Amino acid sequence: MDKGKKGRIGILTGGGDVPGLNPAIRGVTQRALHEGFDVVGIRRGWAGLVELRREAAADNSEWVVPLTAELVDRHAYTGGTFLHSSRTRPSAVPAKDVPEHLKSKYAAEKNDLTDEVLANLEFLGVDYLVPAGGDDTLSYGVELGRRGFPVVALPKTMDNDVPGTDYCMGFGTCVSRTVQLARQVTSSAASHERIVVLEVFGRYAGFTALLPTFAGAAQRCLIPEHEFDVELLAELLVADRNAHPERLSVCLVSEGALPAGGEMVFAGGEKDQYGHAKLGGIGQRVSARIKELAPRFNGGRKIDMISMNLGYLVRSGAPDAIDCVVPTAYGNLAVDLILRGETGRMVALTDGKYGSVPIGEVVATKKVVDVARCYDTERYRPKYDGLAGLPMMVLGGAV
Repeated sequence: MDKGKKGRIGILTGGGDVPGLNPAIRGVTQRALHEGFDVVGIRRGWAGLVELRREAAADNSEWVVPLTAELVDRHAYTGGTFLHSSRTRPSAVPAKDVPEHLKSKYAAEKNDLTDEVLANLEFLGVDYLVPAGGDDTLSYGVELGRRGFPVVALPKTMDNDVPGTDYCMGFGTCVSRTVQLARQVTSSAASHERIVVLEVFGRYAGFTALLPTFAGAAQRCLIPEHEFDVELLAELLVADRNAHPERLSVCLVSEGALPAGGEMVFAGGEKDQYGHAKLGGIGQRVSARIKELAPRFNGGRKIDMISMNLGYLVRSGAPDAIDCVVPTAYGNLAVDLILRGETGRMVALTDGKYGSVPIGEVVATKKVVDVARCYDTERYRPKYDGLAGLPMMVLGGAV
C-alpha cells in the first residue's frame, strides 16, 4: 500500500462480536480515506499483531488487509466483524499460544509480547491504532498508550459495561433482540401455561436483563449486582403467572447472577488470556429450582417450565438502527481525535452527547447497575420512578 499523505490508521476488533462493529469499521475507514489517510485492518484482534511476521517476503494476508471504501461498504450493515476477532492478550500469552517463529525467544509459562506488537506496528507503518472492544480488549490499548503508541478506542460490548461511556456498540441490538425473542417464546408458554426463564448476557453488570424487563419483555429479572433468594423468586413468578390473562410469566437471568450465598455458574473450567472462564448454566439451575418450588405456591400443583439461553441469538445478525448510527458516529469521532492529535482517548456518549474520555477510565472504574436507584431488590424488577436525569439506554452508573 502507498501510505496516505497524513499517515496510516490501523483498526482491529477484539473480544466477543457484536452488531455494530462493521458500521464502526466503515465509519473510520470512509472518513480516514477522505481526510488523506490510508487504512489497514488487523485481523483477529490483538492476535494479528502477535502472529505477524516481519519479513519482506512473508505472506501476512492472514493477519492484515488493506481497507478500501468498496470493501467496508460491502460489509457495512452486516452483523459481527469481517475483520474477525480473538481474546488474545499480548501481554500474557501462554507458552502454547506463542507463534512458532517466536517460540525460541519466549518460553515462559506466560509471555509479554508487547515489544513484538510495537515492532509489528512499525513494520506495517501504522501511525495510529483504533481498537474496538470491551474493557478487556481496551485495557491492552491502555498498555500500548502507556508505551507511547497513539491509540483511540471504540467501546463495544453486549453488556454495556465499559466505564466512561453511557453506550457501548452492540447494546441496542442486544436489548431489541432480547425483547423480540422473549415475546416470541410467550406464545408457546401461553399454550401450556408455563413459566419462562431466559438466560442473557451480563457477567458483572445487569443492564442486558434490566433494560428488556423495563421494556416489558419479562416480569422479573436477576442481575449480578444483587444476590437473589430463589424461593422468593419462585413465589413472585407463580403469582405473576396465575395473575396473567395467558397464564404465563417470564424472568430474565443475567449469566453472572448470584444466588444468596452461592457462586457464579461456569460452562467450563478453561480461562481466556484475560482470566475469564466462560459463564453459562445459571438459567437452567434457576429454572429447575423454580419447577421444584412452584407447587408450594400453587396449591400443590406443578408448573412446567421453558428454559433457554439466548446467548448467540442476540449477538448474531444485523445491527438495529442505534447500532448503525452510533458506531458510524464513533468511527468519525475517532478520526476527529486523530486529526487533532488527541490520542490516548476513547470515544464516548455521555448525557446524550458525543465526546471522548481518557482511555485510562476503562481500567480505573467499574460500570454496573445503580441498584439503590434502579432495581427493586424485593420484587426483582426495575424501578419505574426516579427516571429523570438517567441516560436513555442505561439504568446505572460507574463505581
